Amino acid sequence: MRETAKGLLASGVTPGDSVAVFSTTRYEWTVADFAIWFAGGVTVPVYETSSPSQIEWILRDSGARHVIVENAARAAVLNGAIAESEQLRQAVFNSWQIDDDGGAATLETLARLGTGVTDAELERSRATASLVDPASIVYTSGTTGQPKGCVITHGNFALMGKNTAPYMPELFALRGSRTLMFLPLAHVLARAVQLAALVAGTTLGHTSSAAELLEDMDSYKPTFLLCIPRIYEKILATARASATSPTSRRIFAEAEKTAVELSQIMDRQSRGEQVEVSRTLAVKHRIFDMLVYRKIRAVFGGRLRHTVSGASKLGDHEAHFFRGAGIMVQEGYGLTESTAPVTVNTAAATRIGSVGKAMPGTQIRIADDGEVQVKGIGMFACYHNNVEATREAFTEGYFRTGDLGLLDADGYLTITGRKKDLLVTAGGKNVAPGPLEHILRESPLVSNAVVLGEGKPFIAALLTLDEDGLRAFATAHGLDSLTAAQASAREDVRAEIQTVVDRANQSVSKAESIRKFTVLTQELSVEAGQLTPSLKVKRAAVLAEFAEQIDTLYAK
Repeated sequence: MRETAKGLLASGVTPGDSVAVFSTTRYEWTVADFAIWFAGGVTVPVYETSSPSQIEWILRDSGARHVIVENAARAAVLNGAIAESEQLRQAVFNSWQIDDDGGAATLETLARLGTGVTDAELERSRATASLVDPASIVYTSGTTGQPKGCVITHGNFALMGKNTAPYMPELFALRGSRTLMFLPLAHVLARAVQLAALVAGTTLGHTSSAAELLEDMDSYKPTFLLCIPRIYEKILATARASATSPTSRRIFAEAEKTAVELSQIMDRQSRGEQVEVSRTLAVKHRIFDMLVYRKIRAVFGGRLRHTVSGASKLGDHEAHFFRGAGIMVQEGYGLTESTAPVTVNTAAATRIGSVGKAMPGTQIRIADDGEVQVKGIGMFACYHNNVEATREAFTEGYFRTGDLGLLDADGYLTITGRKKDLLVTAGGKNVAPGPLEHILRESPLVSNAVVLGEGKPFIAALLTLDEDGLRAFATAHGLDSLTAAQASAREDVRAEIQTVVDRANQSVSKAESIRKFTVLTQELSVEAGQLTPSLKVKRAAVLAEFAEQIDTLYAK
């Protein structure tokens, strides 16, 4: 790291300069991040899935003229982004590759350049930044509009890391604690957790491949993980799909029901209710632990007992199931602007359905219109080059998150939706799509759901099919295989989905209920611009992409 930092100084990086990192999550990403800080620079993460136009905007807005890129393929994307802009074409860029796959300058080359830089020179550069100075410009994932650059200070990162580790001893104080980082380090949440791990002395591993995640967990054996909801959904769907015979399906269904029931009792106990686990339930749980739950835990490597879920809402069913199976899912809430964690459920204080209590050093209030507003040690300094957006983002010192939520008497926060996502039907009914979408995604068959109804006479939904869930459905119905296009036309598939639509409708009034749905024949993806890198749905992009299907829904 120090050698890389010296190389940056020798290459012309001066304190305060922006240095972009364009790579998947890997050990070298972290080395580059700390080297940039040691050189007095400011790290500018770029998602590995970013398009040339997005990269062009980030480079232009941040002023980054030094780039650490993963390999030749990403270097080609970088060069394409630079070529798109007249302003960038006229600039001089320094770039280095992590992988030596084409004779380009590499991190090793960079380190050799720094041999003439003394330790004293490096220390002077490192010491130029204080806690109030920028450490990173992290660009929002941009569900709407152009991404904004959040200026995260050294104080934001340092204080958040220092506070998080002792607040969550079940993760960081465990002897032999180790975690495997696989979420994008371009996302501020991954970097915040990584810093907390380093503060605590937790062993930290990296993997770039989601496809190889299960294999990597088996060999690395983490004690805790940072996950997103889709990971839990996929593992549960895969476990269901692996039960291929009628007997094994019945066993798994009963095991799933038992795990959820036990976790629900634990939740009631946490609220002070005098409720006990029955002997029958305890016996069933021990039996299913041997038959099912141990296999689920083995998927995570066998040693894992706690995970932290962030980025988007996790379904209550999944959270209850995994806790009942011996893996506690501690859901949290945060934003890029808050250096990630605002609230989190801990082992000592968990209520499923909520996103937990405020982190140390953080204050939360609910505005009159239901908006969650936050201030504290993690709040960013400003939006880069955007004074107006920064001014509009705060009121009375609190950041206006744009999220709607509720705080209960014990301080647990529940997120109920987004202000800008509220649908207003033609009849004037306000409908929050988020809760309905969460319930819809609980179906093994549904991978994504987008609830519609703005200015329309009723609420409807676009649904995509889960690959593993579809495979399990095909097996259960004696079919060799079933494509999404084939399944979307089958009445038995629609009937199965209708059951979860009916369940979602039970949670709302008749005016808010889903009257119609359509099953799309393709999955939403980051590459197609329909999902953010953290897998949030870009609602406007989806509505534009599938306008014809939406028109058909409302024409019938």
